[in-house]
Amino acid sequence: MKFDRAQIAEMLQDSLPGPELFVVGLTVSDAIRPKVTAILDGEQGLGIDECALVSRRLARRIEEAYGEEASYTLEVTSPGADQPLTAPRQYVRHVGRTLSLKLADGTEKTGTLEAVEAGGIQLAETVKEKNKKKTLPAVLLPFETIQEAKVVISFK
Repeated sequence: MKFDRAQIAEMLQDSLPGPELFVVGLTVSDAIRPKVTAILDGEQGLGIDECALVSRRLARRIEEAYGEEASYTLEVTSPGADQPLTAPRQYVRHVGRTLSLKLADGTEKTGTLEAVEAGGIQLAETVKEKNKKKTLPAVLLPFETIQEAKVVISFK
């Protein structure tokens, strides 16, 4: 059986309980028994109850479209702590946290996410200067210049 990714994406969007949740990623494998993996996030995070709700709604829509005998695996999950931020909406809940960025020009920056704006983020970069750490004033980094952004997890 072959699933239409665009159709699954539309069904997934229709399965979300409200605008507070959004799709970060969707993969649909071409295997004999396809695996549908939906990665969701929310401005306040995402709990297991929301994942279960979306999973039930999406499974119902897939069965309506492809028949109850359709054989597939469905996984609805949130991005892991080690996963990069991929959607501008993901940055909002990480204001005040430390981010590690790789920029399109090849440079890397680490600093505190001060604010999220329509076109990018305000980052107060932390640099080492003569064995001391110094925080520079926040600068605007447009989203299109950010190749990869990860939240730095601290166990202090």
